[in-house]
Amino acid sequence: MSSRVYPANMEVFDSLKLHITSDKFIVEPFAGHLKNPNVLVIDRVTQDISLHDFVHDIPASAITKSIYGIIGIIRLVAGPYLIVVTEREKVGHILNNVVWKVTKTELLCYKRSLTHLNERQITINKSYLSLMEVMLNTEHFYYSPTFDLSHTVQRLYNTSPEFTSLGFLERADQRFIWNSHALTELSQQPELSRFCLPMILGYVSVNSIKVNGKTLEYVLVSRRSIYRAGTRFNVRGLDLQGQAANFVETEQIVMHGSDVCSFVQTRGSIPLFWTQKANLKRLPNPVVMDIDHMQAFQKHFDQQVYVYGNQVIVNLINQDGPEQVLEKKLAQVVTNAQNENIRYEPFDFHKECKKMRWDRLSILMERLKPDMKKFGYFMELKGSVVKLQGGVFRTNCIDCLDRTNVVQSLIAKEILQEQLVKLGLLRSEKELQDQKAFDAIFKNVWADNADVISKEYAGTGALKTDFTRTGKRTLFGALMDGYNSVIRYVKNNFQDGSRQDAMDLFLGNYIVEENEGLTVKSPLESARDWKYYAVPVIFLVAFSMFMVSVLLPDEHLSEQMLYVLFWGMACFLTLATMLLFGAIFVDQPKLAQNKVKSD
Repeated sequence: MSSRVYPANMEVFDSLKLHITSDKFIVEPFAGHLKNPNVLVIDRVTQDISLHDFVHDIPASAITKSIYGIIGIIRLVAGPYLIVVTEREKVGHILNNVVWKVTKTELLCYKRSLTHLNERQITINKSYLSLMEVMLNTEHFYYSPTFDLSHTVQRLYNTSPEFTSLGFLERADQRFIWNSHALTELSQQPELSRFCLPMILGYVSVNSIKVNGKTLEYVLVSRRSIYRAGTRFNVRGLDLQGQAANFVETEQIVMHGSDVCSFVQTRGSIPLFWTQKANLKRLPNPVVMDIDHMQAFQKHFDQQVYVYGNQVIVNLINQDGPEQVLEKKLAQVVTNAQNENIRYEPFDFHKECKKMRWDRLSILMERLKPDMKKFGYFMELKGSVVKLQGGVFRTNCIDCLDRTNVVQSLIAKEILQEQLVKLGLLRSEKELQDQKAFDAIFKNVWADNADVISKEYAGTGALKTDFTRTGKRTLFGALMDGYNSVIRYVKNNFQDGSRQDAMDLFLGNYIVEENEGLTVKSPLESARDWKYYAVPVIFLVAFSMFMVSVLLPDEHLSEQMLYVLFWGMACFLTLATMLLFGAIFVDQPKLAQNKVKSD
């Protein structure tokens, strides 16, 4: 990999000065190796974007601030907004390239004022800005100005010289570039490529640790796909193009001197057409659509086999109860597909590991070991590639979060042990468990990975991470799972509609029309049904009065009992109404109605 360094003139500018004048944004890069780097000029009036070979006279009234990159441009009701990175945090180095996490951003409106908008439009624009802030405040956006974070080490090794001559955004794996839509206006001009800062969303961890006295770098990178991106109950299964919800590529990298090892796994929603709409129940029943699944299923795995090689579908969902309809349908579709590149491995996680018997996961590991040997991993020793990975484990449970992460971490550990032996850091694979410091880092990194991916999809940290962190199930872990389940319930039912809208807006799945609030009604103006407000209010009043009737003594006992029965019945009826018509009271996405119906 050391021989595949990108040319310095293709690196993205990540240290810049932004000069804000009344009619222009002037972005001046700091490039020590270039005496007079070009400056980017954005005309706030004409909206033209161009390069100039010097900094024009900047008026004293200009506001100047340091920024670390341009995320892109987004168009709202008020017009275009420039999005820039204002604060960042160093994560570490991958193959001698620094990786940063975005910690603060800023939205800058082209317009100097909002006098061109009416009050209705101003309100709508504020709502869109709030959605943008929700997305930009997501904690785990990452970038590197000198290294392509969107590709695995193996994919980067297999590139051509022509690849390294392309701009970072152009050569990136578009599945994982979360600001590709925002960069559209800049990317249309190839000469602006060094100002286009591609970002991934997911998790990146870099740790330096010693094994038997020898230092190595342990890296974990999870890349969330932008296709069929969304929140837990709003986006499930496949779309017509074969894209799966919550698809994540996770790469484990080990670096020791010039030697590099990499191992890749994927996760993604059960590859069928199915839904599980929030309806105030803790776990709504999944519904498999009564349509042909085969074409989308085949599209999905054609893509997966092309990118990763052979596939083992590790399906961890329950094989009885509400989830069994998914397991049976997936098994049927896999059989009918007759794809020799796919193997199906069902494992009823909850049934096999009930009563804290998590040691029974060894049963699954034994079943997967032949595939681990067959697929292998990427390894480069002393500048020469000696192994390539020829397939992946595509793991899923119902959410592709909790059970999935536990199993992925176990697979990763099996591969890691073999890699460390091959690198000469361990004498035998069993010796890894004696490396207490490294073992602790490994477990915590995978648990942190679980929490981050879970927060981005389901709104809370992952469940079952006590096993990932400690290697055993604990009572405290079970209690924390209960707490997180309650928080998930609240967020999934009453907040995820807005989070879905934020993703759709940022990714360009919904395009704001300039005349929204003027001649066109905005989707954000759609009012909730009156029942959404009336019935919950009645329930709260009834419950309050019921508690008052129960707790406050009354000298007329029969009268008190009538009050208790009346308000108790009111509580029961309103609560039953909400549960019966649960979907009415859930926070539904407003912008999703403008997406493809198959989504």
